[in-house]
Amino acid sequence: MRRADRLFQIVQLIRGRRRTTASFLAQRLEVSERTVYRDVADLQHQGVPIEGEAGVGYRLGRGFELPPLMFSPDEARALVASVRMAQAWQDPAMAQASQVALGKILSVLPAAARAAAQSMALYAPPVRMQPAVLATLQTLREAVQQRCRLRFAYRDAQGVGSQRKVRPLGCFYWGSVWTLAAWCEDRNDFRSFRLDRMRDLALVEGAAGHFQEEAGKTLADCLRAAAPPHVLDQLSS
Repeated sequence: MRRADRLFQIVQLIRGRRRTTASFLAQRLEVSERTVYRDVADLQHQGVPIEGEAGVGYRLGRGFELPPLMFSPDEARALVASVRMAQAWQDPAMAQASQVALGKILSVLPAAARAAAQSMALYAPPVRMQPAVLATLQTLREAVQQRCRLRFAYRDAQGVGSQRKVRPLGCFYWGSVWTLAAWCEDRNDFRSFRLDRMRDLALVEGAAGHFQEEAGKTLADCLRAAAPPHVLDQLSS
């Protein structure tokens, strides 16, 4: 990879994450961390507002934008494949938004590249998920985005029922089931809930329904408690 291309990729990777470590950049770009430190320093000297430092992590300052990107044929094929696969497991609203977004991206490609991407023979037939699970997924996804507390009845693997009030943090798909990672206010700890075991899901109404991020109760904290460091580096973007 040419150095100019590597510098461009560094900016792309940093702006796509909340905080990016040098070890993550080195792994993705297949270079040493020392090379990453030098490249980031050069970008900072050139006026790119990269904040942070070695050993802490980097992020891009507000207001910095790159010109619109053009995708290579392989990148366009990757986008089509990703959307086709993701739509099979998304709730209807998100699946529709994915299709619209992909159409906008493809519309800016040259005709030949667009045709090659759309004709790629890679498909993901719809998964037979219960409609109730898909509806629950949309409610949870929106609650995570809006930071809304939730109440629901839950039955665990042993069939024991309970009532829960949680701060929803993130939805995870495990190849066969969706789960919600949350801070459970009834257990005062992180918990994971299978969507197909939830019942009577409802948003907590009024001012008490919304929550702010609190140290020790965030998604990053949840991942840090449950995942090895290399997995955390991939997920906590």
